Amino acid sequence: MGKIKRIRVKSNNHRTTPGSSPGLLELLESDLKPKITVHSYDDDHYEEKVTEKYTDIDEQLAKYPDYTHWIHIEGLGDRKLFDYLEQQFKVHKLVLEDISSSRQRPKLDESEHYLFAISRSLYINENLEVDNEQLSYLLFPNILISFQQSYASFYEPVINRLKTDKGNIRTSGPSYMLYSLMDVVVDNYFELINRLGDELETLEELLYRQPRKSMMFDIQAIKRAMIVIRRAVWPERDKINDLIRTDSPLILPETKTFLRDTYDHTMQIIDLVESYRDITTGLIDMNLSIISNRMNEIMKVLTIISSIFIPLTFIAGVYGMNFSYEDPETGKILQHNMPELYAENGYVYTMVAMFLIALVQIIYFWRKGWLSSRN
Repeated sequence: MGKIKRIRVKSNNHRTTPGSSPGLLELLESDLKPKITVHSYDDDHYEEKVTEKYTDIDEQLAKYPDYTHWIHIEGLGDRKLFDYLEQQFKVHKLVLEDISSSRQRPKLDESEHYLFAISRSLYINENLEVDNEQLSYLLFPNILISFQQSYASFYEPVINRLKTDKGNIRTSGPSYMLYSLMDVVVDNYFELINRLGDELETLEELLYRQPRKSMMFDIQAIKRAMIVIRRAVWPERDKINDLIRTDSPLILPETKTFLRDTYDHTMQIIDLVESYRDITTGLIDMNLSIISNRMNEIMKVLTIISSIFIPLTFIAGVYGMNFSYEDPETGKILQHNMPELYAENGYVYTMVAMFLIALVQIIYFWRKGWLSSRN
């Protein structure tokens, strides 16, 4: 995995117009057209159907009425999708509004015949941006519907397990599939935090060896990414805790055991985020301190040089006034003017005197310890 050269937090567009009616869908032209994949399975059989027609979903459900079905929808740019969900699955308009939105925090809502949950997927995309995408889930007695806004492959590990494994993922129903998808999201948090942690270690080493002003911006970018992770993982922890404590029959007791493990992972992530936030704050303070110390060293050198040249400049200024010792018209000796201007070897004596003054100052500064880089 390559080194991160820069980190930018990608912001999603706000979709809700202030004052709009509750349950109103506001789709954007940039929204992707839905791609639908229906995974139908039981203990011994598995079938995958990729389609763009909503009628194919009904056919697949009717074809395997006793199977567990995971309907994965990538892209939300079609109003007919939400009409289909409302009519076929009796999903409330407010839930549909939350699915179409991009700003919802992780949460769990319980309805009479389904559960609605939201997660946030954080990952570093090809442009080295921390992409923050909303993932939504609808859980029914034998159906799980998942939604994502992009075509990114978040769930490839789960799909591979579903195709090859005949363990819990095949036998524990849609609630276990919901756990598996959420567990992938949490695992991606670990991967992101580890990469950011590696970047912090690299910056810390460079800070000791060769500090630069640009490091401050790199550290601040990582700190901002940590804040984004913190905003996602705290409500994710609360949502998983709600799933563990819910009395809904849609969440099987066996699934709650696995959800407790995911809950522990969210707690570990929270600890890591808080730790790395403290590290980033410390590195920023250290960087400012190093820059300030370097500036103090520069100012100390300049001050010492100025202190040495001040008396020398004074002497040069005094003898640069050129007051004549003798009146050129009358020949009268001017007693209070500068007889040294016409002294033999006066230039040599003045230079020697200036050198001795500078030498005495340097010795004095050295004995005081002002010339040492440790002070």
